[in-house]
Amino acid sequence: MHELIDTHCHLDAGEFGADRDAVYARARAAGVAMQVVPAVTVANCDEVAAVCRRYAGCLPAWGMHPMYIGMHREEHLGALRERVAAERPVAIGEIGLDLFVAGLEYAVQEHFYVEQLKIARDFDLPVLLHCRRAVDPILKHLRRIRPPSGIAHAFSGSRQQADEFLRLGFRLGFGGAFTWSRATRLRALAAELPLEAIVLETDSPDIPPAWLGRARNEPAELAGIAAALAELRNITPTEVAQATAANARAVLPGLNSPA
Repeated sequence: MHELIDTHCHLDAGEFGADRDAVYARARAAGVAMQVVPAVTVANCDEVAAVCRRYAGCLPAWGMHPMYIGMHREEHLGALRERVAAERPVAIGEIGLDLFVAGLEYAVQEHFYVEQLKIARDFDLPVLLHCRRAVDPILKHLRRIRPPSGIAHAFSGSRQQADEFLRLGFRLGFGGAFTWSRATRLRALAAELPLEAIVLETDSPDIPPAWLGRARNEPAELAGIAAALAELRNITPTEVAQATAANARAVLPGLNSPA
């Protein structure tokens, strides 16, 4: 199979603490040539950087995740800006909005999302967007601030919302969620969207594909996810790998010249 690119993988996560080397080795053996590892807080950037130094083909994104707003401080935006200037990432991420988890104050989420979009715009970097139950407000701010491109991670919106992301130069992240038979709307999108719209991701250790049940997800599962997408679209896994890797490289130019 052609190379696979996991555009969203938290290889630094504690769930991989006991066997990270083996997890990485399995991914390479499965054809996963590159992994984008997004930070979730400013402090977490150091852990992400260490993982990306250790493992070839792992490249960092720096960002502040909306689910961790209790840990973010205003001064962290300045620290993030300094980090991006000193060590240019593949993207700004994982950033965005979450209207699913209770107790995350929307105004605070929105503030950090908007300010990080400005960092992406100022440094001409794409963004990795967490947009759970929040696609429309995510798009509203993208239209206003206009970072160069990015990925709607774990996309689960409508076809109309998908088309709007595409109009703005974004790609849509598809992973384990569409492999579940009950995910009929998402499976229809995965089958019917233009192939050039799609990038693959695992969101490891989260969003396991159907064949794992509730077990820990890992980047090696990207090969099965590519095969599942190929079956839905009636094309070969190699065609899926080639197209989605090309899409990832197009939307994340930093993949083409890793440090």
